[in-house]
Amino acid sequence: MTTDLLPALTAHVTATAHASPHTCRCTTATLAAREDATVVRHAGTVAKAHAPDADPTGLTVRLTVAARLPGILLPPLTPTPAELHGRLVTHWPYGTPVDPDDPDAAPWEAAATLLARLHQAPAPTAVPPMRGPAKAAHAIALLRTTAPRHPATAPVLRAWTALPPWARGETPMPDTVTLCHGDLHLGQLVRHPAPDGPWLLIDVDDLGTGVPAWDLARPAAWYACGLLTPDEWHRFLTAYRAAGGPAVPSDGDPWTALDVPARALTVQTAARAVTKAVVAGRPLDEVERSLVDACARMGSVSPASPTG
Repeated sequence: MTTDLLPALTAHVTATAHASPHTCRCTTATLAAREDATVVRHAGTVAKAHAPDADPTGLTVRLTVAARLPGILLPPLTPTPAELHGRLVTHWPYGTPVDPDDPDAAPWEAAATLLARLHQAPAPTAVPPMRGPAKAAHAIALLRTTAPRHPATAPVLRAWTALPPWARGETPMPDTVTLCHGDLHLGQLVRHPAPDGPWLLIDVDDLGTGVPAWDLARPAAWYACGLLTPDEWHRFLTAYRAAGGPAVPSDGDPWTALDVPARALTVQTAARAVTKAVVAGRPLDEVERSLVDACARMGSVSPASPTG
């Protein structure tokens, strides 16, 4: 992130939040400050500076989808991105995020229901492919560059090469119609209007058409790795099925559909974990080791994929 982006984005969102200059004592906060996304809130307006390589055409299309699916996705305040310091910037209403310090209140049912509704919604306009597999491939590329000799790299790469080509972003996905979020986790939900409105999905950067099971893959992978309790996984899966979600069979074994995407998300998360640990010069923590161990187990068992 360029050193002058954050103050410039803060000034930008303050100006956007107020139609005319006045003495302002509103809340201003930095919500995220990463290389791929900087997010600043001023009063009820949020400005997001997207990744430096964000495609303006694709982002504009995704904003259109968000605007046309109210009740599922948080609608943007403006229909097209602005440009600031060479970065595309979008504007959103503020919503109350999930409280990370209250895991018992995690809205698994709401997340699952919103996904089911998204997966059943016809795309209101032509959209690019969902970016999930491409992001996983990017994580693997960074791992190969950053940590080629780390002992955890080999099992992660073995699990990666065992995946079918579509899950590695090398060939088109077998589903080119279903609308998907592309990067589902609990940080992608907010209540709007704040503070206690209905839950909505946010972050359209990876939204597109593709395999809907990818959107269930992160909680599925966490459950498989022991990072999500059976009760939480059951709540999520049951709510998704109850809402008619098409990603998994309506009953019976869901893993015929989930196996490949869950493996891919496990590999992606493990690759990012190893890369971050190497960059920070520290050993893997317990959670990170569990992800690498899961990759080692996956490397010895072929994925079960009816669409592989």
